[in-house]
Amino acid sequence: MNKLWVLIIAFLVTPAFSGCLEPEDKRTIIKEATPFDFETPLPITTYYHFDGALNASEYYEMNGTSVLYGNNVPIFSHGTYYGIGTTTFEPTIGVTLQDNVYMTSWGTGSGGATAIIQCSNLVTMTNLSDYSCTDVGPAFVPNSNDPYLYVDLWTDALMKFDMHALTGMTVEFSTNEGDSWRGPTAITWPYSVQDHQTITSAPYPAYGYDTTYVFCVNGNFPAPLCSSSFDSGLTWTPEQSGAPAGCNSGGLTGHLAGSSNGNFYRGNPSCSGAGYSVYRSTNGGLDWTEHILPTETSGQADTWNFEEVAVAADDSDNVHAAWIGLDNLPYYSYSQDEGDTWSDPIMIAPPGVNGTGFITLTAGSEGRMAAGYIGTTNGGSTWNGYMSVVTDAFHDNSLITTVAVNMPDDPLENAKEDCGYDRCGGFGDFIDIVVDQYGRPWFGLAHNPSGETGILATFAHGPSLRGDTVEGLASLPLGGPTTL
Repeated sequence: MNKLWVLIIAFLVTPAFSGCLEPEDKRTIIKEATPFDFETPLPITTYYHFDGALNASEYYEMNGTSVLYGNNVPIFSHGTYYGIGTTTFEPTIGVTLQDNVYMTSWGTGSGGATAIIQCSNLVTMTNLSDYSCTDVGPAFVPNSNDPYLYVDLWTDALMKFDMHALTGMTVEFSTNEGDSWRGPTAITWPYSVQDHQTITSAPYPAYGYDTTYVFCVNGNFPAPLCSSSFDSGLTWTPEQSGAPAGCNSGGLTGHLAGSSNGNFYRGNPSCSGAGYSVYRSTNGGLDWTEHILPTETSGQADTWNFEEVAVAADDSDNVHAAWIGLDNLPYYSYSQDEGDTWSDPIMIAPPGVNGTGFITLTAGSEGRMAAGYIGTTNGGSTWNGYMSVVTDAFHDNSLITTVAVNMPDDPLENAKEDCGYDRCGGFGDFIDIVVDQYGRPWFGLAHNPSGETGILATFAHGPSLRGDTVEGLASLPLGGPTTL
């Protein structure tokens, strides 16, 4: 081989070996930290997202600037639930300042009466063995076809409201955590055929009493029928339309809400039958005005329980509303002027959820709300419980923190494909959510596969709904199937 060929071969081969002769590159690639880098790995049941199920961990910057600041920040979150030890039906719940959590249990009380289950040491427990649940309901009252419990947010009194099909309605009160009860007192006569009741209170001038009570029912009437008590439930006004004169808004009504300014609110389809509205009373439930919600883009659910509109008032008298749209997903809007105008709605379900129902709502400090609902990710094969929390509702890009309260292999329903769109086991017609004094939401649900067991769902870890600055809640031990 001549020298020319040797030089050509050497020239071609040398670059292939040159990299092997260079020093090893030991540089470390540093991943940029994000607001979602928590010390503990996130559960698969926790989601941080924006309007329309947009994954917040991927899109937390808008136009190169982070939208996560102030109270609009992620807090490490994990949902869970705790069993009440008995069945429930259309669970309504309440929490007192003594840190007792309450839920109704249909037909399991003394003599077949509606039980009022008190779960003690649950709010501040450090071990699952700390809490216990017992019936503190009153002595025998004929069983209600629709049990209902309400804890007065201003007096801490327990109210037990029973409808006895066509034979009457009664109400009982306890001001000592269920140790004794006043009543039963007949509510109002005459009354119509009714169903789907709801009751609440507000510090509207009550002639020497701390609060005024208002209830509404689905009567045999074009709109819900409502009645008021200005003397702590001793007497009640005759039932009358819970809507403006001539309003054909339909019979069902979402849970009533009272505000600290004395107003009462409830959700319902609009008088025109197109879309949803919030109805407001400024005189103790005697008269109501309609305030139309912005449902042009969401539409109205075309399901059995389409009339459900959830409403809540926060500590600063802002009004929050949620409803199910035509796509069977939950939408949310707020009002800072007592319902006169409303924000553009946002869709609050997390990525992967493709059907929801039984929306319910609560609120804490200014601009903080928690929505509860059941949802499916597989077209109805299984249904889960979800809580979606917003800690800065007035932000242009509100962060939504959503937790499923049960694991995927522990669904709350696995035998009724249309559970979110129809009556379903222990869910009945509705479910309930409240917030305690520490800012922790408590969500009343049923665990149908275990025999319609009542469960109280909440955040084991998560953001508080109370306080000037959003902070994490005190941790609770994880519950789940072992508590059923």
